[in-house]
Amino acid sequence: MASNSDLEDLVNFLKSPSPQLRKAAVDIVQGLTGSQDGIHNLSPRAHDFFPPLLHLLGDKQEIAQLAAEALVNLSSDWKLSQGLVAAGAVEKVMGFLGKPGYSCNKLLVMLLVNITQLESEAEHLLQEGDEKVTGLHVSRLVRFFVRSSGSNEVDEYEHVGAILVNITRLETGRKLLLNASKGLFRQILPQIDSRSVVRRQGVAGAVRNCCFEAETELPSLLLASQFLWPALLLPLAGKRAYNKEDTSKMPLELATPLSYEREPEMDPKVRVEAAEAIYLIALQEGGRRALWAVNGPRILQVGYEDEEDPKVMEAYERVGALLVEGSGVQAQGSPEP
Repeated sequence: MASNSDLEDLVNFLKSPSPQLRKAAVDIVQGLTGSQDGIHNLSPRAHDFFPPLLHLLGDKQEIAQLAAEALVNLSSDWKLSQGLVAAGAVEKVMGFLGKPGYSCNKLLVMLLVNITQLESEAEHLLQEGDEKVTGLHVSRLVRFFVRSSGSNEVDEYEHVGAILVNITRLETGRKLLLNASKGLFRQILPQIDSRSVVRRQGVAGAVRNCCFEAETELPSLLLASQFLWPALLLPLAGKRAYNKEDTSKMPLELATPLSYEREPEMDPKVRVEAAEAIYLIALQEGGRRALWAVNGPRILQVGYEDEEDPKVMEAYERVGALLVEGSGVQAQGSPEP
C-alpha cells in the first residue's frame, strides 16, 4: 500500500514542468487505477489527484491518454465520481471534447457515462439552474453523436447514447430531449439503424425513457413520427417481406423497408426497449390511434411470430394486451426509467 508521502510525491510529479516526470507519474497513477486495490489506495488522497489529472487532459497525446484512462477508472467508483464533478470534471471534459486533433474523445465520453450514472451528476451535465445555458452540453454531445455516426474505424462518440440514457432517467433530461425547438429527439432517432449495437442500445434506451412523458408530451413525440415509428417498429418487424396488403396501410418510411427481406435487429435489449417505448405511447388513446394509423399492430403481430427470446416475447405480449383491451387496461407493471 502506498504511503501518504508517496502519494503526495505522485501528486507533485503530476504537476512537474518536466514532461518526462509528468509521464512517469501519470503512468504510475494509471496503473494503480487499473485495479480495485489500487483505487482503494488512492482514495484517501483522490481529491488531490483530480485537479492535476484533469489538467493533464490538455497535455501531449501520450500523457493525456494516460490521464484520461486513470480518470475513467476512478469514476467507476461513485463516491470518487462525485468528487470529480466537484473538481470541475464536466466543464474540463466539455472544454476538450471535439477539439480538432484531440485524441481522447472516446475516453472523455466514457468518463461522462460514468459520471452521469448518479442523478446529481446527471443534473450537473444538464446545467440545471441556469436557463441561459441549460442543455448546451447535451446539445453539443448530440451534435458529435449524430455527425460522427460511427463512420470512422474508431467510433469516438458511440457511448454518447449511454449518456442520453442516463440523463433521460430524469424528467428534466426527458423534457430537454423532447423540446421541439431544440430538435434533439428527432436528431438521434436515425441512429437506431446504426451498425454499432452500442449506438442502437443507447438510442433505444433514451427513446424509451422519453416515452415516460407520453401523457404530457405525446404531441412532441408524435411530431417526430416520421422517424419515431421506424425507430421503434422496424427492430420489432422481423426479417420477412410484408405483402402489399400490409404495406399499403403504412407510410412510406415503413412500407419501403418492409417490402423486402432484410437483416433483423439481433440485439434483444434493443427489441425489448423498442417494445416498451411503444407500450408507453400506447397507454395514451392518441398514441394507440397513431400506432393503428401506421399499421403498427400488424407489424408487431408478424414480428412476434418470429420472435424466440422470452423477454422480448413478453414485451410484445404486453403491447398486444394493451391494444386488445384498449383504454380499459391500467398501467400496472409498467417499466421504470
